[in-house]
Amino acid sequence: MRLLFCGTPNFAVPTLKHLLAQPDFEIAAVITQPDRPKGRGQEVSFSPVKETALAANLPIFQPGKIRTPESEQFLRTANPDAIVIIAYGQIIPARLLKIPKLGWINSHASLLPKYRGAAPIQWAIANGETKTGITTMHIDAGMDTGEILLQKETPIGPHETAPELAARLAEISAPLIAETLRCLRDATIHPKPQNHADATLAPLLKKEDGRIDWSQPAQIIYNRMRAFTPWPGSYSTFRASPCHLFGSTDYSAPSRAVGEMNPVCAPNETPAPLQPSAQAQPTLPPGTISIQNNELVIHCGQKTLLHLSRVKLEGRRQISAREFVNGNHVQDGERFI
Repeated sequence: MRLLFCGTPNFAVPTLKHLLAQPDFEIAAVITQPDRPKGRGQEVSFSPVKETALAANLPIFQPGKIRTPESEQFLRTANPDAIVIIAYGQIIPARLLKIPKLGWINSHASLLPKYRGAAPIQWAIANGETKTGITTMHIDAGMDTGEILLQKETPIGPHETAPELAARLAEISAPLIAETLRCLRDATIHPKPQNHADATLAPLLKKEDGRIDWSQPAQIIYNRMRAFTPWPGSYSTFRASPCHLFGSTDYSAPSRAVGEMNPVCAPNETPAPLQPSAQAQPTLPPGTISIQNNELVIHCGQKTLLHLSRVKLEGRRQISAREFVNGNHVQDGERFI
């Protein structure tokens, strides 16, 4: 099959690499977003998909707008059997959808019709879902409304963060896209319309989504902490200073910084014995700090406790909760607001 591959971030890379390794697929070219300045130095950087395409010596097309006549001419000249599109970052206009013989094939990180939109992984975790998956579908003129081709389900771990889940789903996507393409080629797949009445939305994240509402139960706060890692993060205010926080609802949860897979503590520090979670005292307002069994806990809504594990005050490095308590002489009864 002659393919075009359309994508931009890391999430799309495993699928591109997988398709390149299959002898029955030919990637004629890669379409990705234009190079953009990044970081404090504003140095121009390539997208992860472009980096992968360069390493494979693939032709690369980077239109500022996919809807231009030049883009349409490029697609028609390429004459693909199908176009695989994963997290590309632009809406495909309707007139381009019929160019590939088998359509534009998308891999979406949810079990559609749930979580249509730009942030399905984050909102699934934030809403406390225990399962999600990958859906392959035909792109149509709507936002993730096309016919479903194949789906593969996977559980969401109780302490899994958005980057961890995204990495797993990206690996699931790769063989599922290949299977979808082969089934389309062999006419052994039966596209299924989505039930639009069951649709839910996963809108683009905003900075204010990360503001912690301490009146919510600890589990909801913890879910949002996992979901909004690394951006916008989960933040509050301590002594009039903004700070980013990460915690858990019980002492058995992994206490880790972003990207770390093992429990962490301050250098040369021996963790205190693990203790079961207890209900908060009803008289203490949400956001109130208590130091219990050598641990920092925060009173949340519905008499629940959040066990704080990591703190990053504005302009400072991320530290353990114990370092935060000792370094700032935190007292019982102080509050995050």
